[in-house]
Amino acid sequence: MLNALEVVTTVVVGVMVGVEFSVAFVMNRILNALPEDSSQLGHAHGGRMLGAVMPVWYIGSLVLVGIWAVAGWHHHGSGLVVTAGALLVLSVVMSVLLLVPINNRNKTWTPENRPADWKQQLNRWERFHYVRVAVIIAAFALLVVALA
Repeated sequence: MLNALEVVTTVVVGVMVGVEFSVAFVMNRILNALPEDSSQLGHAHGGRMLGAVMPVWYIGSLVLVGIWAVAGWHHHGSGLVVTAGALLVLSVVMSVLLLVPINNRNKTWTPENRPADWKQQLNRWERFHYVRVAVIIAAFALLVVALA
C-alpha cells in the first residue's frame, strides 16, 4: 500500500510541476507574444481557469506528501519526503502571499478597466512564478529520489 501511495503522490506532484513549468516557459511566452489586448485577456482567462484548479492540486499534493511522510516514517527516504513536504508548504505560502493577490486582480481586468501598470504586475507574477516552479521542481526531485 505504501508503494502505491508513493507512486501516486509522485505522479500527482510531477504532473503539477509539468503544468506549472509549461505555464512559465511555454504559455506565458505565447501569451506575451500576442497583441496587447489579446495578451492581457489571455492572462486573465488563464488566471481564472488555473486559479480554480491549482489550489486543489497544491493542497492535494501537500496532503499526499504528508500521508506518505507519516506512513513511511521508518522507511528509507523519509527525510527526503519531509523536506519535499516543507518545500510544498513554501510553495503554498508563496502562492497565497505573492501570486494569488496579483492573479485575483488580473483575472478581473479587461482592456477597459486594467491599471496602467498591468504589465509590471504580470511581470512581477512571472518572476514569483519562476521561483515557485524551482521550489516545486526541487520537491518533485526529492520525491523521485525517495522512491529509489
